[in-house]
Amino acid sequence: MSYSRPPPRIEGMVSLKVDNLTYRTTPEDLRRVFERCGEVGDIYIPRDRFTRESRGFAFVRFYDKRDAEDALDAMDGRMLDGRELRVQMARYGRPTSPYRRRRRRYIILLIKNTLLNFTALCSASSKPYVQ
Repeated sequence: MSYSRPPPRIEGMVSLKVDNLTYRTTPEDLRRVFERCGEVGDIYIPRDRFTRESRGFAFVRFYDKRDAEDALDAMDGRMLDGRELRVQMARYGRPTSPYRRRRRRYIILLIKNTLLNFTALCSASSKPYVQ
């Protein structure tokens, strides 16, 4: 699986979150064990932005909800690469833009700090601030 491939069309797929993976577990490893339960549409292993190491969990997407439920029952608690997998239905979809959220949070903090500094400056001056 290449890093340069475009994201797949995931509309209508049912996603499972798989926790407690080793750093060496690959999408092919997951596909091999999860395909026993049904047709897998996509496997996504989030990676650290800087080291490109696995973050220890993955999302396995199935085309059919019944296949995903079967996989949940069959794979939760199963051993893979010496680890006990924890499998659950994924609660949220992929974020649209993580950078956008982070930037907005930074701007809000910047505004709060500016207001705090302005308030402290006004209270320290001899003239009261008039609105």
